[in-house]
Amino acid sequence: MPQIITDPNAVGTILHEWEVDEYEQHDRPRRWYMVMGTAGAVLIIYALFTQNFLFALIIVLFAMVLFLQSHQTAPKVVIRVTDRGVGIQHRFYEYNELDNFFIIYQPPEIQTLFIDTKTSLRPRLRLPLLDNDPNDLRFTLRQYMAEDTTAEEEPLSDRVARMWRIL
Repeated sequence: MPQIITDPNAVGTILHEWEVDEYEQHDRPRRWYMVMGTAGAVLIIYALFTQNFLFALIIVLFAMVLFLQSHQTAPKVVIRVTDRGVGIQHRFYEYNELDNFFIIYQPPEIQTLFIDTKTSLRPRLRLPLLDNDPNDLRFTLRQYMAEDTTAEEEPLSDRVARMWRIL
């Protein structure tokens, strides 16, 4: 379980540090809103027709989250790779909680570090690299955890979310 940290110096020696937006801000054209609104309305009508009210509620909440995110500035998140683990803002994951990592670097679209956790209850960590040198970060992380050399593409969920501009 990740620790909640209040003092960034308590997590060890910082080897890499950068700041990213909590989520990506997309410039969505009016056509995107029309297509997604139509798809959402169709899904809500289907949910009501099949009396699946929970599904209808999930679609409405998803639409509200997307709308609110598109109308506010994403807060900044500090990412720290230390000699003891990986810190993301106020959460710290020690290396014994992390399984492996892989980097997908295909600029300018994809520049991302993915870190798998040892438990399936926690999602994969997805950390944008921005202008950081992926080889330097790879060299550092290899000292503390295994690299998944078989991963050559970003996960399907990330590809779909990027294609539909929802991530």
